[in-house]
Amino acid sequence: MKTYEHIVELLGDKASHYLDHVSEKITKDELQLPEKNVVDKVFLNSDRNTRVLGSLSKLYNHGNLAGTGYLSILPVDQGIEHSAAFSFYKNPDYFDPENIIKLAIEAGCNGVASTFGGLGLYARKYAHKVPFIVKINHNELLTYPNKYDQTLFGTVKEAWNMGATAIGATIYFGSEESNRQLREISEAFAEAHSLGMATILWCYTRNEAFKTDTEDYHSSADLTSQANHLGITIQADIIKQKLPTTNYGFKNIGFGKFNDAMYETLTTEHPIDLCRLQVANCYMGKIGLINSGGGSKGESDLTEAIITAIVNKRAGGSGLILGRKAFQRPFKEGVELLHGVQGVYLEKKVTIA
Repeated sequence: MKTYEHIVELLGDKASHYLDHVSEKITKDELQLPEKNVVDKVFLNSDRNTRVLGSLSKLYNHGNLAGTGYLSILPVDQGIEHSAAFSFYKNPDYFDPENIIKLAIEAGCNGVASTFGGLGLYARKYAHKVPFIVKINHNELLTYPNKYDQTLFGTVKEAWNMGATAIGATIYFGSEESNRQLREISEAFAEAHSLGMATILWCYTRNEAFKTDTEDYHSSADLTSQANHLGITIQADIIKQKLPTTNYGFKNIGFGKFNDAMYETLTTEHPIDLCRLQVANCYMGKIGLINSGGGSKGESDLTEAIITAIVNKRAGGSGLILGRKAFQRPFKEGVELLHGVQGVYLEKKVTIA
């Protein structure tokens, strides 16, 4: 685990930028922050049944971050989303899904998110040892030309039968197929809750118009935040979102509802403030926001992962869901990287901005 001194050393001249910033637009006292009893604080008075509360508690109380209110989840569905050969050629061991589960266990993750096939093959051996999060829909890449759609790969009941603690799903907000995806996943989430499983939504934006000649607004703070707000409306218990890298998507693309005052009132250009807007759109932090770790670039992966964790934690987020940076390297190095990220959430000197 990384100590505060190690974190400062790793950040170098960027340390103060990330560690000393204070958010003044949406302040920390307005948020529900991650804490030991976060399930009681948020869901005890909700319509979630007792088995859902049990599943959420199982997630929040497993692994190295147990009892902190934070989550470290290992997601590996890239074999479908990005093609298996492209995803696993750097470490072919992960063609065998058992190694994915072993990585999550060895690294002390709160849970492992993967496919019906991968988790189902080893359910009897591992479902009681680490929380399973079954990803129920995917965008397969063999359709040509590729399209922005998510297709159900199995049923909620199948996930329940294999002992899953939660289901995960993606909606491509902004795509032509988003309304159908929204209906499918809202129904799936309702069924999952009735069976006692928790729900995690990958709230991604997809539309050719979101990428202009000068900027890619798929990860803009305003568009991703609105995607979060739609996701919690269909009762996602946890939101997965990319870390925002820009803003002014509605304004500069020229659609939706916006005005200059909304941007000036709610956020600044600082990455922590941009992420704070995402947290605010998750019912002021009551629904946990976990940011994704992004692709693997090699030597810079640890630094990038640490920065993402710092931004998420200091913004009021609930953790990281990091895959490629961990599994696209030797097993031991993947474990060490995940431990480094978890160290940010365990480090008391890394505080809410």
